[in-house]
Amino acid sequence: MTDKPAIPASPTEDDYVRSVTEATPLPLLSEEDPMTLFSAWLAEAVAKEPNDANAMALATADADGLPDVRMVLLKDADERGFVFYSNAQSAKGQEIAANPQAALLFHWKSLRRQVRVRGPVSHVSEAEADAYWATRAKPTQIGGWASEQSRPLPDRLALEKRIAEYGLKFGLGKVPRPPHWPGFRVTPHSIEFWRDRPFRLHERLVFVREGSGWTTQRLYP
Repeated sequence: MTDKPAIPASPTEDDYVRSVTEATPLPLLSEEDPMTLFSAWLAEAVAKEPNDANAMALATADADGLPDVRMVLLKDADERGFVFYSNAQSAKGQEIAANPQAALLFHWKSLRRQVRVRGPVSHVSEAEADAYWATRAKPTQIGGWASEQSRPLPDRLALEKRIAEYGLKFGLGKVPRPPHWPGFRVTPHSIEFWRDRPFRLHERLVFVREGSGWTTQRLYP
C-alpha cells in the first residue's frame, strides 16, 4: 500500500484572518474591456511569475466527446483572440480540426488569479504563422520538422536520428515553416476573470461577447 499524496491542509480561520489583515484592499475588477484587463494581468504575471507566465491549459475534445487538456504557450493576444502554434497532425490539431472549439485556462499561482476563455478556433493567416516561425531558434525549428508529435516513438534514438537528418537537410540555410505547423486562434465567446479572496469568497467577473461588444456579469464564488 502506497502512502497518500501530501495534499496541503485547508487554511484555518487564523490563516484567513491574517491574510485579511496583511492584504491591501482592492477595488472591484473593471467591467470596461476584457482584453485591457487581461493585458494588465499578463504583464504583472510576466514580471512576477518565475516561469512561463504565458503558459495556458488548452482543452479540446476527441471524436467521442472525451475532454483532452495540455499546457501550451500563448504567443499573441488582441481583440481577435488568443493565439498559439502547434503541429496540426498532433492530437490537439486533429481534435481541433474535427471540433473547432476550445477552452483555455491561465493560472497565475503566485498572484492568486486565473482567467478562463471559451470559444471557436480558427487558423491564423499564413503571414502571421510565417512571422512567428521566423522568431523561433533554429534548433526548435528543426525540432518542429523532426517530431511526429503525439505519434508513437519507438525509442529516443529514433527522434535523435530525425533531428540529425533534418539538421543536415537544412544545413546553414533558413528553415522554412512546415506546412503542418499553423497558428491557432481562439476567438473568445466568454472570458472569466477570477481573483482570490479570503474565506473562499473569491471575485468572479465574466465577459460574454454580444455583437461587437461585451456584456458582463458577476458570479457567486
